[in-house]
Amino acid sequence: MSDSQYGVVAVVGRPNVGKSTLVNRLVGARICITASRPQTTRHRVLGVLTDGAFQVAFVDTPGIHGHEKKQLNRALNRAAASALADVDLVLFVVGVGRWEDDDALVCRRVRESGLPVIGVVNQVDRVRDRKRILPFLDEFSHRLPLEAIVPLSARTGENVDALWGEIRARIPKGPHAFEDDMLTDRSERFLAAELVREQLVRRLGEELPYALAVEIERFVERDDGRVDIDARIWVERESQKAIVIGAGGTRLKEIGTAARQAMQRLFDTGVNLQLWVKVRPGWSDDTRAVRQFGYDDP
Repeated sequence: MSDSQYGVVAVVGRPNVGKSTLVNRLVGARICITASRPQTTRHRVLGVLTDGAFQVAFVDTPGIHGHEKKQLNRALNRAAASALADVDLVLFVVGVGRWEDDDALVCRRVRESGLPVIGVVNQVDRVRDRKRILPFLDEFSHRLPLEAIVPLSARTGENVDALWGEIRARIPKGPHAFEDDMLTDRSERFLAAELVREQLVRRLGEELPYALAVEIERFVERDDGRVDIDARIWVERESQKAIVIGAGGTRLKEIGTAARQAMQRLFDTGVNLQLWVKVRPGWSDDTRAVRQFGYDDP
């Protein structure tokens, strides 16, 4: 249609500022995993929203961070930086009231991209006196040229409509790139792995923040529509394996139950999920392992 709009929007920021929660809110579906731990997002994930003649693809990215001690960290930063290529608009997400060194790193990369930027100040629901936000908004607006700045809460949805207005005004005219019913470019196999990892991060983020990876070894749809999934959880040490399994296997069972329920909601069908835990020493600093687990994809 001649009046159609289509654009690609990169959602960037340091770790743990709510980028994935915001993408889920904007798309209207839970395509990105979330947890209150840094580096929960490890891949670029595309979320697509189509509303009549308007279509936008949001690129959720790993948090850009200054510590690149291991191959995994370097791969995550490459994935986040590459998201700034071939996009029409950037949403630069920061947490309200806190400007950190990694925010400055993101700011520098966004400025160097030369792309139009909307500043998003997330987590305003955590601030009782909203007047306290004003100085931070002013500070943010002076750090780099912004098309607009929007304070909001991705968690509650507060003021997300205002962000939508700013986004719509900056999406170019052009034909849609995806079918109207498409929500993400990621496969069900990928989403299943992420839902397992989400439960691991939520339950073990303090104990094993970076040692966990998930690989789907089998994904088979039965004739009746149900899905059989076998997933391998990778850790770096035997002691970590014991933590994941828990006493008598109770923790692994809890993780499997929660992940299976999430998959059933997402896939809208019954799921039979089997989990195993295996040790691969030092995988997060092993280039081959990082690639095998999909953390060095373009």
